[in-house]
Amino acid sequence: MTERYRCETMRRKVGARAKKIKDKKLREMFLKCFFSTLDTTVSKSEGLPFVFTGDIPAMWLRDSSAQVMHYIPFAEEDEDVSALIRGLCERQFGYILIDPYANAFNSEPNGRGHSGDLCDAYSPWIWERKYELDSLCYPFWLADLYFSAARDKKIYESKYLSAVLAALAVMETEQHPENSPYRHQRYGEGAHIGDTLINGGRGGVCCYTGMVRTAYRPSDDAAAFGFNIPENMLAAAVLAKIANGCRILGEEETARRAEKLGAEIRKGIESYGTICENGETFYAYEVDGLGNALFMDDANVPSLLAAPFMGFCPAEDPLYCVTRGKVLSYRNPFYFEGAAANGVGSPHTPDGYIWHIGLCVQLLTSRSEEEVARLFGVLRDTDAGTLQMHEGFDCNDPGKYTRPWFAWANSMFALCITERGEQL
Repeated sequence: MTERYRCETMRRKVGARAKKIKDKKLREMFLKCFFSTLDTTVSKSEGLPFVFTGDIPAMWLRDSSAQVMHYIPFAEEDEDVSALIRGLCERQFGYILIDPYANAFNSEPNGRGHSGDLCDAYSPWIWERKYELDSLCYPFWLADLYFSAARDKKIYESKYLSAVLAALAVMETEQHPENSPYRHQRYGEGAHIGDTLINGGRGGVCCYTGMVRTAYRPSDDAAAFGFNIPENMLAAAVLAKIANGCRILGEEETARRAEKLGAEIRKGIESYGTICENGETFYAYEVDGLGNALFMDDANVPSLLAAPFMGFCPAEDPLYCVTRGKVLSYRNPFYFEGAAANGVGSPHTPDGYIWHIGLCVQLLTSRSEEEVARLFGVLRDTDAGTLQMHEGFDCNDPGKYTRPWFAWANSMFALCITERGEQL
């Protein structure tokens, strides 16, 4: 932890909150997970915070945003928290200006990461240049959450508008996949099929729908079809937040541009993003606008399960409720049931491995207090004795897991306690 971000007010308040948790193990897990990001993944470079994921020394736009979201309620009272979030957003906006198609970056221009990938542009700042629509959205989501909590307009002062314009340009371009300049391929040692795009690095063929094409999923795996519905759900929600930020800056034209794009995405999801099956309609996971659709869900956020968490729709929305039922069933090929837990996993991890992030999303979007209580028990009992979360774990044996150091999952658990742990 750096001297700059001691966050003593937040630490004191969180300590007081922890004392109210009756379950000793949950109390210990809450404290360890809550401060995981601050104590183990925050460094400083060029005067700004650099938030890496844990066991990988790079900063993902998505992960770094998610890793600090549970700190935001303390920003108004704790200047260290405020400085951390503002500085992180400034760094993220700067990265977007370096390359809005990249998803992960280095702390300095050292050329580390996947510099051997075949792509149409490269910078030594870039760890990985996988174009993911959600990665482009997350920093603006974080900025809006911060402003809503702290009412601090400084979040919009440094590089925000320039980053917005860069992001909008990419999204508008990727609404028309035939015009996309993006190419990406990876070969050689350590590469797997999800690391490279077909069709000479262009990805699969898709046509205009109003939605925004993505090349990779939130798991960093290549999309099967170009229009990933959860990523477009997040984009639609975030574009409304971008419009609010632009209006605070007096940029009405840009605000309207963001709103127009958001409306086109929502119409695209409505027109192309659902599946009708056996008399039921539910959201697809990916489509191509040519009649092909895939149903599944991945524990990474954005996901279909996370639609209310992202602000796309309310948890009681009928279409979401039907989709949720499908996600938490064998209709989803990445839903697993075992002796230790039932839940959503990912094609990114071994078969039968459930993700703690997926369980947290299920908890945060649940309308059943009984389900919430049960999921807290599952989270408590699948830590493998480490008092923290992991990426995926064997649904029959939580002692088998991936990524022992994964701050995003820890942050999600802490968020579950602060938002839904009133009865603990």
